[in-house]
Amino acid sequence: MAKQKIPSGIQVSVDANVLSVSGPKGKLAKKFDSNTVSVTVGSGEVDFDSKLKKVRKVLACVNSVEAHFRNMVKGVQEGFEKKMQVIYSHFPVTVEVKGKEVLIKNFLGEKSPRVAKVIGETKVTAKGADISISGPDKEDVGQTAANLSLATKIRKKDVRVFQDGIYYETA
Repeated sequence: MAKQKIPSGIQVSVDANVLSVSGPKGKLAKKFDSNTVSVTVGSGEVDFDSKLKKVRKVLACVNSVEAHFRNMVKGVQEGFEKKMQVIYSHFPVTVEVKGKEVLIKNFLGEKSPRVAKVIGETKVTAKGADISISGPDKEDVGQTAANLSLATKIRKKDVRVFQDGIYYETA
């Protein structure tokens, strides 16, 4: 049904229901429903096809696996990056990365730091008010950014007055 070319420098393999892609930025693996979608690798191409009757739900599954493959190829070639910014007006906030955790200190004057988890092989760097999140897996980068944003969610205060937090940078 659909074919995707494999770029040079990228290795693709399929074992039962796991699609693996490796390249210069790392290696990614993703499970898919092998009862619905057939993935075959050969002659520099990956072929995505349905094993069942081609109805809307089955074609949606095939297209989803194909889209995941495109994101995996882009991730191991170029990687994904999100930029965030620390905004505060009441207390100076500091951000510190320790292993698989990001510590947000002095948020709203709190004594204990707020903690956000870093997912997968994502790298987080914090310089002043700027935070950069990068990695080969699009989902892990996005979830790490969401964890940072959720860690600074304001509760039990007027959000119109207390607009402190970590927000996505807009271009």
